[in-house]
Amino acid sequence: MNHEIYIYIAIMSAVTLAIKILPLTFIRGEIKNVALKSFLHYVPYVTLAVMTFPAMIYATRTELSGLCALFVGIISAWFGQSLFRVAVICCVTVFLLELFF
Repeated sequence: MNHEIYIYIAIMSAVTLAIKILPLTFIRGEIKNVALKSFLHYVPYVTLAVMTFPAMIYATRTELSGLCALFVGIISAWFGQSLFRVAVICCVTVFLLELFF
Protein backbone atom coordinates (compact mmCIF):
# COMPACT_ATOMS: atom_id res chain seq x y z
CA MET A 1 0.00 0.00 0.00
CA ASN A 2 1.19 3.49 -0.83
CA HIS A 3 1.84 5.42 2.39
CA GLU A 4 2.55 8.73 0.66
CA ILE A 5 -1.17 9.49 0.61
CA TYR A 6 -1.15 9.75 4.41
CA ILE A 7 1.70 12.26 4.27
CA TYR A 8 -0.23 14.34 1.72
CA ILE A 9 -3.37 14.27 3.86
CA ALA A 10 -1.39 15.28 6.96
CA ILE A 11 0.23 18.21 5.13
CA MET A 12 -3.11 19.37 3.71
CA SER A 13 -4.69 19.15 7.15
CA ALA A 14 -1.84 21.12 8.74
CA VAL A 15 -2.08 23.86 6.12
CA THR A 16 -5.87 24.09 6.44
CA LEU A 17 -5.70 24.27 10.23
CA ALA A 18 -2.86 26.82 10.11
CA ILE A 19 -4.89 29.08 7.84
CA LYS A 20 -7.81 28.97 10.28
CA ILE A 21 -5.94 29.02 13.61
CA LEU A 22 -3.12 31.51 13.01
CA PRO A 23 -5.34 34.56 12.39
CA LEU A 24 -7.27 33.80 15.58
CA THR A 25 -4.00 33.51 17.48
CA PHE A 26 -2.25 36.64 16.22
CA ILE A 27 -5.14 39.04 15.61
CA ARG A 28 -6.82 39.68 18.93
CA GLY A 29 -8.28 43.15 18.50
CA GLU A 30 -10.33 44.86 15.83
CA ILE A 31 -8.62 45.37 12.49
CA LYS A 32 -8.35 49.11 11.89
CA ASN A 33 -6.38 49.12 8.63
CA VAL A 34 -8.87 49.97 5.88
CA ALA A 35 -6.87 48.27 3.13
CA LEU A 36 -6.55 45.04 5.10
CA LYS A 37 -10.27 45.06 5.99
CA SER A 38 -11.14 45.58 2.32
CA PHE A 39 -8.80 42.77 1.29
CA LEU A 40 -10.27 40.36 3.84
CA HIS A 41 -13.80 41.34 2.81
CA TYR A 42 -13.25 40.31 -0.82
CA VAL A 43 -11.27 37.08 -0.24
CA PRO A 44 -14.36 34.77 -0.21
CA TYR A 45 -15.72 36.32 -3.42
CA VAL A 46 -12.41 36.01 -5.22
CA THR A 47 -12.01 32.42 -4.09
CA LEU A 48 -15.48 31.55 -5.34
CA ALA A 49 -14.82 33.29 -8.65
CA VAL A 50 -11.52 31.48 -9.15
CA MET A 51 -13.25 28.13 -8.66
CA THR A 52 -16.42 28.94 -10.60
CA PHE A 53 -15.33 30.71 -13.79
CA PRO A 54 -13.05 27.98 -15.17
CA ALA A 55 -15.68 25.37 -14.33
CA MET A 56 -18.32 27.31 -16.25
CA ILE A 57 -16.17 27.41 -19.35
CA TYR A 58 -14.73 23.90 -19.34
CA ALA A 59 -17.71 21.93 -17.98
CA THR A 60 -19.63 22.32 -21.22
CA ARG A 61 -19.12 20.39 -24.43
CA THR A 62 -17.66 23.45 -26.16
CA GLU A 63 -15.83 26.34 -24.57
CA LEU A 64 -17.83 28.80 -26.68
CA SER A 65 -21.12 27.81 -25.03
CA GLY A 66 -19.52 28.20 -21.60
CA LEU A 67 -18.20 31.65 -22.47
CA CYS A 68 -21.59 32.70 -23.86
CA ALA A 69 -23.32 31.48 -20.69
CA LEU A 70 -20.80 33.41 -18.60
CA PHE A 71 -21.45 36.57 -20.61
CA VAL A 72 -25.24 36.15 -20.46
CA GLY A 73 -25.04 35.43 -16.72
CA ILE A 74 -23.00 38.56 -16.06
CA ILE A 75 -25.45 40.68 -18.06
CA SER A 76 -28.52 39.22 -16.33
CA ALA A 77 -26.94 39.65 -12.89
CA TRP A 78 -26.02 43.23 -13.81
CA PHE A 79 -29.70 43.95 -14.47
CA GLY A 80 -30.70 42.67 -11.03
CA GLN A 81 -31.87 39.10 -11.64
CA SER A 82 -31.78 36.75 -8.67
CA LEU A 83 -29.11 34.09 -8.33
CA PHE A 84 -31.59 31.35 -9.22
CA ARG A 85 -32.70 33.16 -12.38
CA VAL A 86 -29.11 33.80 -13.43
CA ALA A 87 -28.32 30.09 -13.00
CA VAL A 88 -31.38 29.07 -15.01
CA ILE A 89 -30.57 31.58 -17.76
CA CYS A 90 -26.99 30.28 -17.97
CA CYS A 91 -28.16 26.66 -18.12
CA VAL A 92 -30.70 27.46 -20.85
CA THR A 93 -28.03 29.33 -22.80
CA VAL A 94 -25.67 26.37 -22.72
CA PHE A 95 -28.47 23.94 -23.58
CA LEU A 96 -29.63 25.93 -26.60
CA LEU A 97 -26.15 26.60 -27.92
CA GLU A 98 -25.13 22.97 -27.65
CA LEU A 99 -28.44 21.82 -29.11
CA PHE A 100 -28.14 23.90 -32.24
CA PHE A 101 -24.36 24.07 -32.77
